[in-house]
Amino acid sequence: MKLLTKPIEKQLRENAKKHPKDPFPVVKFFTPDAGATWLITELAADGDTMFGLCDLGLGFPEYGTVSLSELQTVRGRLGLPVERDRWFKADKPLSKYLETMECY
Repeated sequence: MKLLTKPIEKQLRENAKKHPKDPFPVVKFFTPDAGATWLITELAADGDTMFGLCDLGLGFPEYGTVSLSELQTVRGRLGLPVERDRWFKADKPLSKYLETMECY
C-alpha cells in the first residue's frame, strides 16, 4: 500500500507552508500488529520529514517528526508493514487527540 496519495501529500505540504496553530490530522498510519499510531499533519519540503502525533504503542503519544522513508521500513511483531488507515477522517484538531489519547 502506498502511504501517501497525491491529494494527501498536497494537503500535508499546504499545512507545512501555513503552519496552522492546531491543525486537523490529514492522515493516520498504524502498525496492524504492533499498536503504533501516527496522526500526521504536515510534510516538509524535503518530501520525507512529517510532523504529527506519534504513539509507538506504549500509551504515551507525543508531538514530533517522523521520516516517511523510515516509516516505510517499519515492521511489527508479525512482520507486517505500516499501513494507512483509508477510512480515517479527523473530527477534531491534533491537540484534542493528544488530550484524550484517542489516536486509535
